[in-house]
Amino acid sequence: MIKVESLSKTYGGFKAVDDVSFTARPGRVTGFLGPNGAGKTTTMRIMVGLTPASSGSATVSGRRFADLPNPGLEVGVLLDASAQHAGRTGREILTVAQRTMGLPASRVDEILDLVSLTPTESGRRVRNYSLGMRQRLGIAAALLGEPEVLILDEPANGLDPAGIRWMRDLLRGYADRGGTVLLSSHLLHEIEVIADDLVVIGNGRIVAQGTKAELLASAGTLVRTPDVATLSDALTGAGVAFAPMTDALRVEADPDVVGRVALSAGVPLTELRAAEGAGLEEMFLELTADTQREGVAA
Repeated sequence: MIKVESLSKTYGGFKAVDDVSFTARPGRVTGFLGPNGAGKTTTMRIMVGLTPASSGSATVSGRRFADLPNPGLEVGVLLDASAQHAGRTGREILTVAQRTMGLPASRVDEILDLVSLTPTESGRRVRNYSLGMRQRLGIAAALLGEPEVLILDEPANGLDPAGIRWMRDLLRGYADRGGTVLLSSHLLHEIEVIADDLVVIGNGRIVAQGTKAELLASAGTLVRTPDVATLSDALTGAGVAFAPMTDALRVEADPDVVGRVALSAGVPLTELRAAEGAGLEEMFLELTADTQREGVAA
């Protein structure tokens, strides 16, 4: 289990991570979401001992990463697929890791086969790898020691659709066998498909967390109409809270309540349904609206 408690990191006068607390549990995939600059990578770097925390703690199975005697056997980490020795071959990189962890030499071939890197590909120098191949190599290194915990930052970056599906199936199977997965990604659809739990961060602070079902169910009702202004007035008059979306309204009431308000106001509806179907993207954009780069005033 991964446990983060009251974690903070300050650079000068800037607080990159501000009192962050969450748990990633065994047998589940936890999606760690947030806009660029929200504090995701800094939090993950602190978790694996690459960046010191200003305050708070992050532990894996009750211990700090730095206190693990052979970390690769307990925690698999992929934070930057490009942070690999460009002059070594993929096989050499995995062989160094295998020897460091005290694993049998046969484990290298097993893991290369698992991530679908062919003998020819594993014999190339990493400088000649595509980004997708570097991601597969990074995932291979993370899985090499058969750890109980995986901490992955944007592992699908650079993978083609087939590669993304392969990664999704790999991580889902890993969690189903009892492993703990903490997964950061900007590919919201992939997180929505694979994640059991969600942690959303914005401006260094947790803005929402819970099971995927809980967070999506709390989205209310999605309604579309050609007469948004009249429906908005009717909802306001009925004391029903709502928020405008890209081309719809998200209403904090059940669909039957919204339908009755619209009927009384004579407003035609083109869509009326529980907003859970609107998916993770709308929830994410709403929760992080104040931290989106595109929304920052010049």
